[in-house]
Amino acid sequence: MLPLALASSGVACRVGAGRADSECGDGDDPTPRQMEGPFFKPRTRQRPSLLEPGINGTRLMLTGFVLSTACKPVAGALLDFWQADDHGDYDNQGYRLRGHQFCDGNGRYRLETIVPGISGAPATSTSRCRRPTVGAHHAVYFPGETQNEADFLFRPDLLMKIRNAGGARDGRFDFVLKLA
Repeated sequence: MLPLALASSGVACRVGAGRADSECGDGDDPTPRQMEGPFFKPRTRQRPSLLEPGINGTRLMLTGFVLSTACKPVAGALLDFWQADDHGDYDNQGYRLRGHQFCDGNGRYRLETIVPGISGAPATSTSRCRRPTVGAHHAVYFPGETQNEADFLFRPDLLMKIRNAGGARDGRFDFVLKLA
């Protein structure tokens, strides 16, 4: 699972690249929140890519929208991202594979990163499936991962849509927020 922090998405509210193919409707459920976990760090750098020299792994382009439960774009929504490296390790000393960005005027975000490794000791009760974490309370999960069902926080409604793109992957997830 690649942890992504901020918003999450309900399965009913999917918006395509052009708003014309939106399946959204008023009253969509907000994306379920999850516990923050121990790896969040504030004061990350604003950036559209978590890639930097020395980061290895399968490239992942994660895109989507942040929408209200009324299916309206949330322009300027803040998204924090943090994740494990390709070996499943988090950088707790610095800010590798960490950053934040703001959605554009249409509520759209785009993050360039890698597919994270499985964090924790494999086959134990403390291991976690691959996930990017977004914001402080949301994670999105990779479909078809064998460890999804064993992860105590896994939720099928937080699966991103993935397609292979050559040697890389494209991921898609829309977050739906209940705004005050």
